[in-house]
Amino acid sequence: MKTTRKCRALLAVSLNLVALFFSTTAFITTYWCEGTQRVPKPNCSKDRKHNCINYNGNDTNQNKVHYSWETGDDRFLFRHFHTGIWYSCEENINGAGEKCRSFIDLAPASERGVLWLSVVSEVLYIMLLVVGFSLMCLELFHSSNVIDGLKLNAFAAVFTVLSGLLGMVAHMMYTQVFQVTVSLGPEDWRPHTWDYGWSFCLAWGSFTCCMAASVTTLNSYTKTVIEFRHKRKLYEQGLREEQTFIDQEAFNYFRDRSVQSISSSVEVFPGPAGNSGGKTLVPSGSIDMGEIRESLGEEQC
Repeated sequence: MKTTRKCRALLAVSLNLVALFFSTTAFITTYWCEGTQRVPKPNCSKDRKHNCINYNGNDTNQNKVHYSWETGDDRFLFRHFHTGIWYSCEENINGAGEKCRSFIDLAPASERGVLWLSVVSEVLYIMLLVVGFSLMCLELFHSSNVIDGLKLNAFAAVFTVLSGLLGMVAHMMYTQVFQVTVSLGPEDWRPHTWDYGWSFCLAWGSFTCCMAASVTTLNSYTKTVIEFRHKRKLYEQGLREEQTFIDQEAFNYFRDRSVQSISSSVEVFPGPAGNSGGKTLVPSGSIDMGEIRESLGEEQC
């Protein structure tokens, strides 16, 4: 039983550690959502000759009317962007690298409170995961007493379940804020196409591992309690059977002793002549010669 309980505890610790790693990675990265943004092409210059609009060759005189034969989507560039909880980064079309902006500033004013609640929930989610992981490690490596181990197991399960619920709420709130920002956010940021990124997958994978760890911990606690109750029932049943056996042995012992004491206090005398050789049982303690003489004397008188 001890080995099985250790294996279950080790599995719960491993799942909790994976959940903690996934949630921390998702919280600090900016790939929750990614896609493309449609932006107007810049004017061509000496340094930029591709993905730009060329007006009448290289003539840059502002007094002349410039024409471009590009129409439709040919007049736009599709730059890649990726967004996290804290920042939204997009490709810099005028140079190398990326340009990042605070996603909290990009969100509509009506959704910033929900976004902050999502951030607070994510922080609490990670903190409760740390507490649950610490309790599981304490129960696994430093708990020699089974009762203390069960208490730590129960507290770890409670903290892990609470952290999973907070994580689920935080992920759902962020998803809602992002979808509203796609529709009502700044025009120069609104995505043309977008999808969920690997950070978003890590966040929900963390939630899955967290709930699996909590279920494993609760299962370990419940199974250990059931095993103890079963062993206690068997122990009490064995005590009752042993007590019944002892009582029967004591009854037989005292019965034999009483029979032996009665037989030792009885003497056997030969019966009268007419008794055809029969014998009379007379208690030895009841024969008193003095009493016999007195009775004979009274009869003579």
